[in-house]
Amino acid sequence: MSEVSSNGIQDIGEREREALARAAAIMARLRRRPDGCPWDLEQTFDSIKKHTLEETYEVFDAIERRAWPDLKDELGDLLLQVLFYAQIAKDEGYFDIGDVAENLNAKLIRRHPHIFPGNDGSDVAATDSDAVLRNWEQIKLEEKKSKLAQENKAQPQVKSMLDDVPRTMPATMEAGKLGSKAAKVGFDWPSADGLFEKLDEEIAELRVEVAAGDAEKASAEFGDLLFTAMNLARHLKIDAESALRSSSAKFRKRFAEMERATDAPLEEKSADELEALWMAAKIKEGK
Repeated sequence: MSEVSSNGIQDIGEREREALARAAAIMARLRRRPDGCPWDLEQTFDSIKKHTLEETYEVFDAIERRAWPDLKDELGDLLLQVLFYAQIAKDEGYFDIGDVAENLNAKLIRRHPHIFPGNDGSDVAATDSDAVLRNWEQIKLEEKKSKLAQENKAQPQVKSMLDDVPRTMPATMEAGKLGSKAAKVGFDWPSADGLFEKLDEEIAELRVEVAAGDAEKASAEFGDLLFTAMNLARHLKIDAESALRSSSAKFRKRFAEMERATDAPLEEKSADELEALWMAAKIKEGK
């Protein structure tokens, strides 16, 4: 039976608790020596990283397809990654799944003072989502300073506010996050108009390096072009990752229609014939 604690948090039901506990227990059994699963016992933090990224993208795909039964399965696969990392950490004496959950609980409460007031001796008002995000970022910054102080045994200074943006996230997300962080101190384009002009500038610079045959500089200019495009998406409040995935899905669909529309292999078609097939696929898609 669910219960409501003194801080207003509703406890999850017995079925959910038992299911989560059983999942953690199954993972522990798979990693138990000497009679656990040979494959699971061989895995390390590094060996399963790629699976975590794959499972994350499969969650994205299920959401975009609005395939809710698939999403349920993919979220389970993503949860498996969390359980796997936590069990490896427990086996190596670092922490366990309980520590992970408790850390998360404390963080959620600490970063939502407008819902759980008084945790730091003060109440924080947040009347809209923008105010919530400002509070969240300020609390994160204070946490960073506190952590550095404990590690260095002194009062440190944060080297850069951009240090909080992980380099390991997808490049589209990292570029947008960096731009968003810089914007908090006013270092940003006033509007999207300036970014359209910057795109034209970056394209011109890329053309110069391509014409010069300098592959290294062309790569750098292409990176600048993409960075500008990601920040244009931020200004337009477009999720660049989702937008690009949507365009890729559209390309898949149109290309498959090109293949269906002809008996001959596409590689035997001329450039004009391929263009005609592409346009026909676009027209058919619009019907």
